[in-house]
Amino acid sequence: MRTIAVVNQKGGCGKTTTSINLAASLARLGHKTLLVDLDPQGHCAVGLAVPDEQIERTIYDCLIEPQDGTPAKVAEVVWQIATDFDLCPANVRLAAFEQVFSGRAGREDRLKRALETIKANYEWCIIDCPPSVGLLAFNALRACDEVMVPVETGFFSLHGLSRMMETLEEMRERCGTDVLIRVLPTLYDTRTKLAREVLGELRSKFKEYLMESTVNFNTKLKEAASFGQPITEYDPGSRGYKDFVNLARELMGHRPVQMADTLPTEKLSRPAELVQRARQLTQLTNFQFGKNSVPSLMAAHEAGINGVAAQVPVLTETTRRTTEQKIEDFYGVQQVGNDVMFAARFVDAKRVLIAGDFNNWSSMSSPLATNGSPSRWVTKLPLSPGRYRYRFIVDGRWVTDPNNDRVEVNEYGELNNVIEVA
Repeated sequence: MRTIAVVNQKGGCGKTTTSINLAASLARLGHKTLLVDLDPQGHCAVGLAVPDEQIERTIYDCLIEPQDGTPAKVAEVVWQIATDFDLCPANVRLAAFEQVFSGRAGREDRLKRALETIKANYEWCIIDCPPSVGLLAFNALRACDEVMVPVETGFFSLHGLSRMMETLEEMRERCGTDVLIRVLPTLYDTRTKLAREVLGELRSKFKEYLMESTVNFNTKLKEAASFGQPITEYDPGSRGYKDFVNLARELMGHRPVQMADTLPTEKLSRPAELVQRARQLTQLTNFQFGKNSVPSLMAAHEAGINGVAAQVPVLTETTRRTTEQKIEDFYGVQQVGNDVMFAARFVDAKRVLIAGDFNNWSSMSSPLATNGSPSRWVTKLPLSPGRYRYRFIVDGRWVTDPNNDRVEVNEYGELNNVIEVA
């Protein structure tokens, strides 16, 4: 049984939503999956329409010892939610666990021992952890093979990520375990420039650990929770369903790069390396955005959420140079004489091309060059005045330009960038 703990001490990052819908998606793909709610708030049961008044026994009963009450086995307390999908629920009684087991030997292994009794019954176990660091979180870390950290693609989440990695490092040292770390971008709103820039920096600093899958901002996920259904049942045609199925498939076939393969000159533990990178990322966001620019960025983020349409960028030879546009001056699209320059940052890319209306969407005719800067890819194209759609092709993978605010959905359900040349 492969066990994944979904952990983040910051609330509002989509942790429970990720746990429920990832477990449901794994089950939908034919894998027997158990979802364990380790949060005393019991939101997994709420999100799956399990009546609280009918929950007689919970994960708490699987953790206690005879002197604390009548212990139960995990198999005795699970609820069948759907085919191949079971839930081990929690309620407020679980909040007493830390006080009851304070000072007892082996208190950090209670969950691990409980799950050993059902290892042969399931292929996957997803643990939804509480938004705090305590004995329950330590139990999850001891019991799991992997840790998934959902990170909202917002400004303040970058600061929380640094603290989360420090906590994981401390937990790893205290528990004496070494687990695989995965970072999952959640609540990603492609309409906002801030989210795209944050995702770009996450990919730059955590490329070995950041999952290729991204959970986009999708109202269907919230609607599904309010109806007590996973997205697999509520709306299998939604973007949220596609995101979580992609996430499940990635977990089935992708393993993160081991630290020994990526850091030959400095031997660090995986969490310690993530702490270092998170701190660098925090410094970078402070430099790029700064305190004075946060309100305007957040206002822009809210405008995007509220449906305020962004203007199509009109390219002229005169460009403004403000603090907020430092990145665009170096990365993005601008008119230079009779040409249009495209510049983008793709770390460790071997080949980058651009395809669009201007070259009949050819995947081979318009390559970008690095010009001595390994991560900066640039090309100039002679474009007549007009409106153009385009995308980048990075090592064979079609991607959206992270430095262009304007996007539109194409016939494949993906995003094209749009520019207007003056």
